Amino acid sequence: MTTQAPYGSWPSVIQPDMLVTDSIRIFDIRLVDNQVYWIEMRPAEAGRYVIMNRAVKGGRNREMLRAPYSARTMVHEYGGMPYGVWSNETLFTNFADQGLYRLARGNVTRIFSPEDCRYADFEVNPGERRAYAVREDHSVPNQEPTNTLVMIDLAQKGTEVVIASGHDFYSSPSLNPQGTQLAWLAWNHPHMPWDETELWVAELDEQGEVAASRCVWSEPGVSLFQPAWSPQGSLHCVSDVSGWWNLYRLEEDEPIPLYPHAAEYGVPQWVFGSCTYAFLDDTRILCTWKDQEGGKLGILHTDTGTLRPVETEYTSFSALQANAQWAVFLAASPTVFPSLVLLNLETGQTRVLRRSNPLTLDPAQISVPQAIEFATEGQRTAHAYFYPPTHAEYQGPDDELPPLLLMSHGGPTSATSTALSLSIQYWTNRGVAVVDVNYGGSTGYGTEYRRRLNGMWGVVDVQDCANAARHLVQEGLVDPTRLAITGGSAGGFTTLACLAFTDVFHAGISHFGVSDLGALARETHKFESRYLDSLIGPYPAAATLYDQRSPLKSADTIACPVLFLQGLNDKIVLPNQAEMMVDALRGRGIPVAYLPFEGEEHGFRQAHNIMAAIAAETYFLSRLFGIQPADDITPIPIDNLPPP
Repeated sequence: MTTQAPYGSWPSVIQPDMLVTDSIRIFDIRLVDNQVYWIEMRPAEAGRYVIMNRAVKGGRNREMLRAPYSARTMVHEYGGMPYGVWSNETLFTNFADQGLYRLARGNVTRIFSPEDCRYADFEVNPGERRAYAVREDHSVPNQEPTNTLVMIDLAQKGTEVVIASGHDFYSSPSLNPQGTQLAWLAWNHPHMPWDETELWVAELDEQGEVAASRCVWSEPGVSLFQPAWSPQGSLHCVSDVSGWWNLYRLEEDEPIPLYPHAAEYGVPQWVFGSCTYAFLDDTRILCTWKDQEGGKLGILHTDTGTLRPVETEYTSFSALQANAQWAVFLAASPTVFPSLVLLNLETGQTRVLRRSNPLTLDPAQISVPQAIEFATEGQRTAHAYFYPPTHAEYQGPDDELPPLLLMSHGGPTSATSTALSLSIQYWTNRGVAVVDVNYGGSTGYGTEYRRRLNGMWGVVDVQDCANAARHLVQEGLVDPTRLAITGGSAGGFTTLACLAFTDVFHAGISHFGVSDLGALARETHKFESRYLDSLIGPYPAAATLYDQRSPLKSADTIACPVLFLQGLNDKIVLPNQAEMMVDALRGRGIPVAYLPFEGEEHGFRQAHNIMAAIAAETYFLSRLFGIQPADDITPIPIDNLPPP
């Protein structure tokens, strides 16, 4: 028997502290000598990144890196893969100073490394005490940092040698099994790694340095991803030359497709160390892909060209590592939080090694996403996941429809998934509908879909988000008078652009969102400093277009309340992006709230700030949509809005 109560007012089993208490994020998985390593980001420890370890057989989770150390790199500002592992020692980047450190038998020592340099994407030579890594040199003031590939020789007390330079960016160093060849990716401005990359191979001498190197694959407009060598030394990678990120083997520098498939076997390289396939032996590759039905896991038999699915309970996979007997990866489903999963390839049995959240939810409390495809401009369709309000004990009144919170993901070349998320269930369990939009430009639907945003950022994403909300209104699923939109970073830009350039939404919440595109082009970091060339046009030549697309320049068209949440240490979207917008709206008498967070960067990592942000959002939407929340929430000041 359920009780009727207004949507948004339902007492929820999901409280703000559950988003952070015992909750972690798992990254950067490695499988070395049947030992599993991974990184945990812990909000309860002020966002510290901890190196963890466990044996595949009979082991227990072991914290390798004690406070105050935090294994997090800021190369490209987004980082990724901040450590490399030998059998008895670990090389890692420490967040506080971005220096190189050695961890052995519980002892941490700093090794020699130049000042103002950052390191990421470590590849170790198991037969030597050497590591290859991306280095980003910030030593020259008022200039873009210089990116190179370096070889770090721990046997020589941290001797460091540049082995590749001249390109703007590098990633994915990969040693062949004999340790005699190194492959890597490189690219230059104005391209992003999902636009156009080059695959290079070097012959290494006995000291591990480059004797000769050559580019083995480079085509205009072709993105390459995750070079890796088979056990017998054949070079493989993922390429979107066919219009989908598929697997290829290079034979005499000629790419041979292994399994042509209208599915994505690659992901955009926003961070280092992303892995979607691994060799079991020379003819079997364990791989993950995404198609219209969601995420899949399977074994590709390269000798027969057949793909055999591996059945699991999961629908989302990433960070895949494997050997002949074991596989380990991050996996999730609509009812399972992202988890570190070990797969026995002989028996097919899986075992969870670590959950990102130990909370057990009653399935009756979980809103399961519904994949929707809806009409948008240009006689095309776009994609989203719709989460209806769900509660085991409450339902809405017969004469009421639920408010809608539309989520616009960041990137914008990224994607949302079906993984169980407390940030979504927090709302649906209170009676608020959520739609998570994979607007044109998102990954997972092929290259053509991903490139819809080229030259059209602030147009296609805005149209698709607005049309997602309109679609749900037309279907009679949400209240047309209570539509809100939220997003972070690029999703924050789309949020503000939707408020400035459409009249669909009645409230907006911007998490460290972009408001002035010209300022972003002038002030952002190296990795994204030319990203807007493809999304909008070259700057300053296209300055007029930048102004036309900037919410700040059209702030006088925004007529609904907006909440801004901003980290004051953000180096990607600077705090002035929020502050300029707040001033513009406040001066016009638009209800606006601004919550700056000391110590936070691009994305919130500290427990008390994450809780404060979700509580602020709850109060904000409740005030605007006439909801009496069941939660006891501390009010936040909303300028230009009379007190209740």
